[in-house]
Amino acid sequence: MSGNLRQLAARVRLAVFDVDGVFTDGRFWLSDEGIETKAFSTQDGFGIKKILAAGIAVAVISSRNSRAVDIRMAELGVQHVFQGAADKIVAFERLLSTLQLSADECVYTGDDVPDLPLLQRVGFAVAVANAVEQVKAVCHHITARPGGSGAVREVCELLLAAKEAGRE
Repeated sequence: MSGNLRQLAARVRLAVFDVDGVFTDGRFWLSDEGIETKAFSTQDGFGIKKILAAGIAVAVISSRNSRAVDIRMAELGVQHVFQGAADKIVAFERLLSTLQLSADECVYTGDDVPDLPLLQRVGFAVAVANAVEQVKAVCHHITARPGGSGAVREVCELLLAAKEAGRE
């Protein structure tokens, strides 16, 4: 990990993630009855639990609404869940106010054009490996793994490594 990347990661007190394309591979299944299902990685979930235990707050901000997201985030202990966020910046600013943090103390992980304003607002911007090029162009870091396949865990491990290096 480069020194600059370590510095950006070390100051993170809040990790914010998009859902579709980050926690998932961007696909969802819709039954004939209109019931939506998603697939989440258990490895990503373990990473979330590890950073929560290390004192890093976690939030998700998604422009879509999904009961599956509510259930999965509750299982993981994620208390800050914003769904149906037409303007992700509004949700983010509310979160900063609630937690009394600055944007520089936050990492956001995204994958597509609706994530651009938030990626440009945070102190540490991360794109998943399969993000669109416009997103990758504005990020400080691009994961090796794609969304839904360990990218969230990779971000969590990066944050934990930076935090540990700061203790040395």
